[in-house]
Amino acid sequence: MYSDYFGLTEPPFSIAPDPRYLYLSRQHREALAHLQYGLSCPGGFVLLTGEVGTGKTTVCRCLLEQVPEHTELAFVLNPGGSALELLAAICQELGIAPPEPADVRQLTGAIYHHLLESHAAGRHTVLIIDEAQTLPVAVLEQIRLLTNLETNTRKLLQIMLLGQPELAEKLARPELRQLSQRITARYHIAPLNFDEMRAYIAHRLSVAGLEAQLFQSASLRRLYWLTGGVPRLINVICDRALLGAFVQRLPRVDTATLERAAVEVLGRPAVVSRRRSPALAAALLLTLITGMVLAGWQYREQVSALLAVNKTTPTASARALAPALPPDRPAAFHWSWPENLDTDTSQAMAYQQLFDLWQLDYDPATQPVVCRYARRHRLDCASESGTLATLMAQNHPAVIRLEPEGRPALYATLTGITEDHASLMLGGRRLQVPLAELQTLWSGSYVMLWQPPPRYQGPMHVGSRGEAVTWLERHLAGWRGRPARVSLAYYDDVLAADMQAFQRSKGLVADGVFGPQTGIYFSASLLAGLPRLTTQGEASRVLHP
Repeated sequence: MYSDYFGLTEPPFSIAPDPRYLYLSRQHREALAHLQYGLSCPGGFVLLTGEVGTGKTTVCRCLLEQVPEHTELAFVLNPGGSALELLAAICQELGIAPPEPADVRQLTGAIYHHLLESHAAGRHTVLIIDEAQTLPVAVLEQIRLLTNLETNTRKLLQIMLLGQPELAEKLARPELRQLSQRITARYHIAPLNFDEMRAYIAHRLSVAGLEAQLFQSASLRRLYWLTGGVPRLINVICDRALLGAFVQRLPRVDTATLERAAVEVLGRPAVVSRRRSPALAAALLLTLITGMVLAGWQYREQVSALLAVNKTTPTASARALAPALPPDRPAAFHWSWPENLDTDTSQAMAYQQLFDLWQLDYDPATQPVVCRYARRHRLDCASESGTLATLMAQNHPAVIRLEPEGRPALYATLTGITEDHASLMLGGRRLQVPLAELQTLWSGSYVMLWQPPPRYQGPMHVGSRGEAVTWLERHLAGWRGRPARVSLAYYDDVLAADMQAFQRSKGLVADGVFGPQTGIYFSASLLAGLPRLTTQGEASRVLHP
């Protein structure tokens, strides 16, 4: 439906195992190499495992297109639950007429006879069993017995087992140790990392005829958080998101459209996200805080060195390095790039200064994953790309990345904005930077903290329940100037309509769903006592001079 709209020759995110769409990440190249080894290896087992949807079957389909000459291949997709069913399926794949009546001994004899004939004709026989984790122990033992079919010089049958991680666990059982000892090659496919996911999506779009990015950077980050890099989940959500963008006549998939697609595909994406959040947060934040653990050690060493020079009392906090500047007397801006500050150390200090604004004592050496630390303290974090206008509208401090020409990048904490200047904390120094100058240095990416509702578990919409809904009702009622329904614990149509009104007031997609994007604006606009970049009046003058 959306292919013509985006200029695609076909839908790029089908979940069918089409080898044309196989993206050969490092892992998938190695997995394919293991299977190719199995095509020529004289006997034994090759084991390929991976979580559901990581691409095992697609890799296998790619292998089937590369089968060497003089190789006879049997591919059993649904091996069945008994030894008799499995042996009958092997006979069917190899074109063996099963004896009547057939039992395990007779079927094994027929397969052995066929293998001897194939060997005499110079053919090598390979058996591939997919979904092998479903096989009982007794059937796996029967498979092992098939490898006993041999001549004096070589095995007559090479077997490849494909399955979910439970297969490796099953093969580790004592009763299957003889089979396990015959495995000559093992490989496990893990989900994609963030950069691989971006390349995977670009590859599939390219195969479908489009050399363009159809997903905003923020929506890709959200997609990774939701899917954990599992290709099948990526496919189904991307397919639905492109349909949503087509219906709205959008040029690219934005975060709101992706959120709606995830809700429709997963039902409750928050459940997926929270179940995986520690691992996913770590993977996502690698692109933003790469080397943070190492930075912690570098940071401590630099602190010690600077303290030794200045003869101050040692402390674990970067605040000890900052010049003693009164709040009303910021340092005048004279651009001088810090010579002794590296990227990793500036990043660690920037996050420490950001949390300091939220009254939290953050130590990057012991808590390297920023979002995980934030959520432990009833905050949430958003990794975004945007403009200064976006930052001013969201109106919370943020960590930004500065990339001057010819110098290493540094991270700074954006603490305030006026009509002409931005207030930054960079390596412990407080600076006033002209907005025009900042725009030439800033890459557009940033990380921002915001205050979610209590017991917030992810996007809320009509039908959601709990304490977070009561909290939203109280604040939205105050904003709308109506009495709050103090006992409301169900996200109803009235609350959704008020949420849509709030979203329209901020220029957001008015879908009535409270998610991270809406939450940032909600946090900065309706919650008192939180750090902000500027007052609402100042923000209005800056955005609408």
